[in-house]
Amino acid sequence: MTHPDSEASIFLSSDSAQRVAAALQALGHDASPVMLDAAARTAQQAADALGVQLGQIAKSIVFRHVDSDRAVLVVCAGDRRVDEALVAQQVGALARADAGFVRARTGFAIGGVSPVGHREPPLALIDQSLWRFDRIWAAAGHPHAVFPLAPDDLRRWLGAAPSAVTTAPVA
Repeated sequence: MTHPDSEASIFLSSDSAQRVAAALQALGHDASPVMLDAAARTAQQAADALGVQLGQIAKSIVFRHVDSDRAVLVVCAGDRRVDEALVAQQVGALARADAGFVRARTGFAIGGVSPVGHREPPLALIDQSLWRFDRIWAAAGHPHAVFPLAPDDLRRWLGAAPSAVTTAPVA
């Protein structure tokens, strides 16, 4: 892991990373994004790079809400799988969100979706399993960038109470 300024040119050249950094600042978050030495395209890669448990990686999964065509953002622990039926029970019918939809609605590429800094506010759900940890890590809009936060930060920022949206831990 490196300091946020060590690869500043890579980080700052990314519109999505700049949007996340600005959103964190506007939210009054006291921690800046940090750059990883290598891209973390999976929760396991991020956990390994940070030296934390897989569950401490806050994955952001995006679905398409059928009725409104809005993005549905589900934030869950890296060691859990989203249960689409549980999500649909809470927000309504879902459809697949392809790469074009995710980029258009969130401003992020699949695999690098941050919980903050979206182009359009998503419908948001946060899995209760994240509250097992005091500190978690989320994508910061670039494959090399992450930021630390507490689960309660997600609750405040997204305006969503913790709920059950995942199944058993990933094997």
